[in-house]
Amino acid sequence: MDKILQRVVLSNTVENYLYLALALLLIILLKRIISKFVAYRLFALVGKAGKNLARESFLNLVVQPLDLFLVLMIGMVAFDRLNFPDALNFTVFHISSTQLINSIANGILVIAFIWLCLRVIDFIAMILEEKANLTIDQNDNQLILFFKDFFKAIVVIIGILLILRYSFNKDIGNLLTGLSIVGAALALATRESLENLIASFIIFFDKPFAIGDLVKVNGFTGTIERIGLRSTRIRTQEKTYISVPNKQMVDTIIDNISLRTQRKAELKLEISLGATADQLKKLIDEIEQLVGAPFSQDSLVNLTDTGRNAHIISIEYYTAAEQTIESFLKDKQQITLNIIELLETNQLKLAASGTDITLHQ
Repeated sequence: MDKILQRVVLSNTVENYLYLALALLLIILLKRIISKFVAYRLFALVGKAGKNLARESFLNLVVQPLDLFLVLMIGMVAFDRLNFPDALNFTVFHISSTQLINSIANGILVIAFIWLCLRVIDFIAMILEEKANLTIDQNDNQLILFFKDFFKAIVVIIGILLILRYSFNKDIGNLLTGLSIVGAALALATRESLENLIASFIIFFDKPFAIGDLVKVNGFTGTIERIGLRSTRIRTQEKTYISVPNKQMVDTIIDNISLRTQRKAELKLEISLGATADQLKKLIDEIEQLVGAPFSQDSLVNLTDTGRNAHIISIEYYTAAEQTIESFLKDKQQITLNIIELLETNQLKLAASGTDITLHQ
């Protein structure tokens, strides 16, 4: 039995292969238990949200990348105990097979670690969003989304640098020095993208609008659904989905309809010239009573102009800002119908209904 265990196969004894197989088998069988234990420890470091849902959400996000990270790490440690077989040692473009395998393994391990970090960032953002939803102010929500994307981008950049360091054996210090020069050139080439990035910071700190606000910009009216690092996404009233660069959102005049104090409605009546002054005064008084409470909070009814074609009565009234568009349109329709009834009661005609055409030879 000892002879079999000490038999050398591909530069390693059978006993070493058995130890490797046993280590891999144990980590495959116990990876989920170990991952959950480590996840609970990480959860304690990250901070408890006080609900079981938060803990389960954290486990769903972290356990899978943690499984992969542990298997890779234990596997690399176990394989490092073996001697690389001479029969498999070859060189390709001045790179030995040993270096190639080490570089690939290091790269995969870094990717698994970065994946784990991204999942932790998602969980932290989830907790913060849950707390932000308890407040009325929506600015907290958009800040969380913004910084979640921002920190994810930073982690990905760090991951790329680690891959260059441990997979390609590049000196990060010299690389960063070279990248600073390249970065200056790229900054000039990608000036518009940088302007959008800076504009996103202006949006978050100046807060001209927030997620959920109804805005009008560049001829489009819609609801803000997302504010990103480069652009703002708007769901228009036509139910289309548009992306507006953040620079335009900062430089352009934006009408934040959600911040209005009242909703305004306008009507214009063109009364026939046959109406007398008493009839017009009576009509104006009746319209003022009509468009008052409960339809509006404030109203203005005036005879604004007269001429050769019609007497013009301007009607403006203001309703509550929180009134829905459906209720607003129904009230406007009812007011219009009531005004038509007033015209019929007072035997007044609109200017268009009494137009005479005279032909001269």
